[in-house]
Amino acid sequence: MAMRKHFFASESVGEGHPDKLCDQISDAVLDDVLRQDPYGRVACETYVTMGLLIVGGEITTSAYVDIQKLARKIIKDIGYTHPKYGFDYHTCSVLNSINSQSPDIAQGVNTGGAGDQGLMVGYACRETEELMPLPIMLSHKLVRRLAQVRRDGTLKYLGPDCKSQVTVEYHDGHPKRVDSVVLACQHTDDILDSTGERISKKARREMIEVVAKPIVKDYIDKDTKYYINETGKFVIGGPQSDTGMTGRKIVVDTYGGVAPSGGGAFSGKDPTKVDRSAAYMARYITKNIVAAGLAERCLIHLAYVIGRADPLAIMVDTFGTGKISENEFIKLIRQNFELTPQGMIKALELLRPIFKQTACYGHFGRTEPEFSWELTDKAPMLKKAAKKI
Repeated sequence: MAMRKHFFASESVGEGHPDKLCDQISDAVLDDVLRQDPYGRVACETYVTMGLLIVGGEITTSAYVDIQKLARKIIKDIGYTHPKYGFDYHTCSVLNSINSQSPDIAQGVNTGGAGDQGLMVGYACRETEELMPLPIMLSHKLVRRLAQVRRDGTLKYLGPDCKSQVTVEYHDGHPKRVDSVVLACQHTDDILDSTGERISKKARREMIEVVAKPIVKDYIDKDTKYYINETGKFVIGGPQSDTGMTGRKIVVDTYGGVAPSGGGAFSGKDPTKVDRSAAYMARYITKNIVAAGLAERCLIHLAYVIGRADPLAIMVDTFGTGKISENEFIKLIRQNFELTPQGMIKALELLRPIFKQTACYGHFGRTEPEFSWELTDKAPMLKKAAKKI
């Protein structure tokens, strides 16, 4: 049989990207509420444009959050500290437009029901040690590397805004090599060439050698292509060049397009919203199934309705790699995992103020201890239980 070959690309965006700036502020508001009031209800949205940031949404809590102070701190920490970036924490306007949660929603949530309707997706595969698709993991590591070399002064000319994209070549469904790497990096104008329209060859070479190759080195060859600031230059970036909003990077936040996206974004939402808690539980389930050796790839789809605790539907797809049938997987899941909002919150310890760190570099495939949904502690039990089905 002839080898099947295909290419797949995923992108990530850095902490200074306008959408990610908004995600981080929304999740920082959530964390500040949870520190003071673990049962506070939060649905926080942020919008940013040149010189202006608006924080809005519905929050019901006994906590006090200083929106002005918190938002400016996040902007400063990201690196927008000087007017040369066209946006900085000193001079931008910050508007607060927060209301309380609707009592019509609250009456369904207070009894343990889901905080919204919707569908949530979880996915895991054996492509990386994190049990994530390779393209999205490499893309996240690239923008994290850009932040590192900017902060430690290795590449002093970099600004906070950046993007990455990695295209992987697959042979018979397995990643073989990186075909191309894309980096779009905000920078100061001192690295432009004599035309003033393009970055210098030296800067381009530095971004390849210092940023790209250390991340993708295990997968590159002589034919790997690098696209660095392909418009020529990227001096004007961040909110000066592009508006940002919470929740616009769902594919970046999840599986890079390899798996379907659920119906809602995560950032700024407390865990009574199944958009967040059920998506985290779905990842936890799929990762443990794959870690247990019960499938090479696993996709789970959960559906909820506002006010009811149990999911309306569970779908499992192992793409022909499962050791048991998909109906048997559903039985295994129901027997071993909590699927109600209160059960998921308790099992994954989601009332902790841990969410700001989820807002950049992906919600999945993380190794930090706060990411409880990334644990594979149930894998041995699942492997044993599957033999009895």
